[in-house]
Amino acid sequence: MQNVLVSGASVAGLTLAYWLRRNGFAATVVERAPAVRPGGQAIDVRGVALDVLDRTGILDEARDVRTRMRGMAMLDGQGEELWRSTEMTYSSGRLESADIELLREDLAMLLYRQARDAGVEFLFDDSLTTLDEGPDGVRAGFERGRDRTFDLVLGADGLHSKVRRLAFGPEERFIRHLGAYVTVFSTRNFLELDNWQLWLNDDSATYCLYPVRDNSELRATLGFRSEPIAYDHRDTEQQKALMTAGLAHMGWETPRLLDAMRQAPDFYFDSMAQIHMDRWSTGRVALAGDAGYCASPLSGQGTSLALVGAYVLAAELGRADGDHTAAFGRYEARMRPFVDLNQALATANQGGMPSDEALEEAKNGIALDAPVD
Repeated sequence: MQNVLVSGASVAGLTLAYWLRRNGFAATVVERAPAVRPGGQAIDVRGVALDVLDRTGILDEARDVRTRMRGMAMLDGQGEELWRSTEMTYSSGRLESADIELLREDLAMLLYRQARDAGVEFLFDDSLTTLDEGPDGVRAGFERGRDRTFDLVLGADGLHSKVRRLAFGPEERFIRHLGAYVTVFSTRNFLELDNWQLWLNDDSATYCLYPVRDNSELRATLGFRSEPIAYDHRDTEQQKALMTAGLAHMGWETPRLLDAMRQAPDFYFDSMAQIHMDRWSTGRVALAGDAGYCASPLSGQGTSLALVGAYVLAAELGRADGDHTAAFGRYEARMRPFVDLNQALATANQGGMPSDEALEEAKNGIALDAPVD
């Protein structure tokens, strides 16, 4: 049985580890955080990615914990209502859609439970420091644990992937900035929203607010437009200062919201960006999800890409009879057109939502079952 190390315990990494086990591999997941990360925005699972949830055995549970928005209102930068709709939400589109919107942390916990029960080993509170490939495996160095050798190493560790940096080179070679920065955090529902989403927008900044957990909690996604900014990815106080400056001109409840942001225990900040690479594998190392082909939240398809990419990679490894080079090649051949369609949703539609036609083509742009060689 081949031993595979997966870096990252979010949607892509957890899905990958579960399906590696299902396909006959020993899987170990290393995650910098002390547990599956809480917080995060509401995310969408669409099209063929719903089939991945079904095959993973969690589709019904994902539907049970989906968000229950009744609609949304769009406000200008000073809080004046421009329009409202009881037929759609901004993030997930039409309310009657078969697609699922749920909290990222809820999906991650469902996937974690499946992976844990399937026998996946988890190394929390640790991170990779080195990767040294030899003829028979990859020796992985860890910040806390002892070095170990694995047959394969798979990076599912996000936009700022450590595996990608160690195996492929500096992030600057692959990242494409999309002209904005975003933060996500939770706070109490001080607006007393009742399953209702608010979207506030002006020419330079925007934010979205919606209640969760039976309307007891508010999730906030804030963003401002900007050229690339040099900042420390580990310095949350600097990031909060950047977001404060980016939204300081906006009216309505913005000062109160920024104060809540500064107190939030689950603050997240990053650029709107994509990852573009000529290849997603080198030797015994490969990438999945945002690490290899981040489409950015602007696409609305990041979670679906992570689910499908992880499933396809594990499936190709499972049918390769130990030939990882062939598996990685088939994985890329199958996924590349799907990735291109979904990344285009963001780059072609930075001013608004993609067309229904473009989204339908993108979300169903791959078959889960591998073609016969």
